[in-house]
Amino acid sequence: MAINKIEYSKKYQAGLDKLMLVGATSGWMEENVKDIIYNGGDEVKIPSIIMQGLANYDRDNGFVRGSVTLKYQTMKMTQDRGRTFSLDAMDVNESNFIATSGNVMGEFQRVQVIPEIDSYRYSKIYSLLKAKNRVTETYTPDESTILKKLQDDIAKIEDVVGANAQLVIVMTSITRTILSDALKGARRLDVADFKQGEVFIKVKTFDEKPIITVPSARLKTLYKINDGKTSGQEEGGLVADTTAKDINWIIMPKTAPIAVSKQDKIRIFTPDENQDADAWKLDYRRYHDLWIPDNKLTAMWANTK
Repeated sequence: MAINKIEYSKKYQAGLDKLMLVGATSGWMEENVKDIIYNGGDEVKIPSIIMQGLANYDRDNGFVRGSVTLKYQTMKMTQDRGRTFSLDAMDVNESNFIATSGNVMGEFQRVQVIPEIDSYRYSKIYSLLKAKNRVTETYTPDESTILKKLQDDIAKIEDVVGANAQLVIVMTSITRTILSDALKGARRLDVADFKQGEVFIKVKTFDEKPIITVPSARLKTLYKINDGKTSGQEEGGLVADTTAKDINWIIMPKTAPIAVSKQDKIRIFTPDENQDADAWKLDYRRYHDLWIPDNKLTAMWANTK
């Protein structure tokens, strides 16, 4: 029976896109793309609205004229990443190709792609905040001080956006445990539903603010991006830089980070089409990046060791 490779590619692409959105701890950031313009290629346009404040009303002449300016800030996607995989024809026949290749690509997405994208996003958020002096540095979480430190950082944000803004707190489970111990059973930690992708997940909350728990390996200030070709970088992926520090937490409005992740194309070649080996060949490509409008960086804060 002939294999419909186009249909298989579409199924893989849809499935992996969904897995990316739901599986990444930063998947919720992709919901903020609704107002951007993306027409393919490496550029996205992020809108901003500029207008004046109120003016005095004149009973003779009426209203003072104002203007509304809609501007688009052009950003470039910088993370163009991919890999190609071979499944030997003797190990994979036509009948079990879908099951075997699906397992391979799904595992690759979970073990390699999702951790890399999470790590890149959080480290980029940190670098943007560092440049704007929105970082508390050299703090080691401790049960006796963590509550005040976290409250102080939240207060810095609420002083800008008010107390009713929907804030999200990103931290490791180790830091969250220290926070829980500091509260000693007080009713300030609770459980709530948090929308990520097409599903709702259960998360802890602090004073009704969702806490997104991230593995500590993905919450560093700086990573080296391996190109997969240079000597010493063949394993690919991201590796924490030797100068990297642990991020204790990042606090931000849920609508602030704009993350784009495009599965540009999955290509499938049969053993007959593959010119390099008697094997099935699967090409995987992921194109992504993250941006935060300048006016929203003032409503965010990071805290590092």
